[in-house]
Amino acid sequence: MTVVQPHSISILLVDDHPVVRQGYRRVLEYQSDFRVVAEADSATNAYGAFKAHTPDVVVMDISMPGASGLEAIRNIRLRDPRARILVFTMHEEAAQVKAAFDAGASGYVTKGSEPAVLVRAIRAVARGERPLSDDIAQVLAADSLTPQRSRLEQLGEREIEILRQLAAGATTEQIAANLNISTKTVQNYHYLIKAKTGLRTDALLVRLAVECGLTDL
Repeated sequence: MTVVQPHSISILLVDDHPVVRQGYRRVLEYQSDFRVVAEADSATNAYGAFKAHTPDVVVMDISMPGASGLEAIRNIRLRDPRARILVFTMHEEAAQVKAAFDAGASGYVTKGSEPAVLVRAIRAVARGERPLSDDIAQVLAADSLTPQRSRLEQLGEREIEILRQLAAGATTEQIAANLNISTKTVQNYHYLIKAKTGLRTDALLVRLAVECGLTDL
């Protein structure tokens, strides 16, 4: 029987891979002050689970089918501006990190980190801090010293999300449904992405997305 601590931290774990969730759930529940109160495998389910359980901390992957973790972060923060969301993902590109914080993330840890790093980051987020794993801190430090911005870094958080879905093969109609926006809005974003990146064809946009780690194609 699990004993609930008086000041335990309730956690929503979001990842589209059941085996991954199971593994990290064991790691987290080994901590006497952690309680995993719910799991979710998509942005939509993450939002629903947050509404149902109002956890202290959401541990959120970015890469998921359909709308990504960025969209889930955005929607959760729109519902509750005080929500504390720790991104836990394999992505370590500066543009992705910035997009996550733009969407409302509270911290960012990569899956290559030791489990103890994740545990410390969850406690830090619960205290209202903004933790980064060491590799992400180094990526952001290096990026700040780079005078030239990459094409991807010229895009906003919503534009990055739409580029990711385009590169994954989603149609305009599918993207509109995933993000709950009109097809016209998607088309406008599509145009802006091309204008900002200077890439005139979808093939070149897909290539950019692959090079920047937005898709596994």
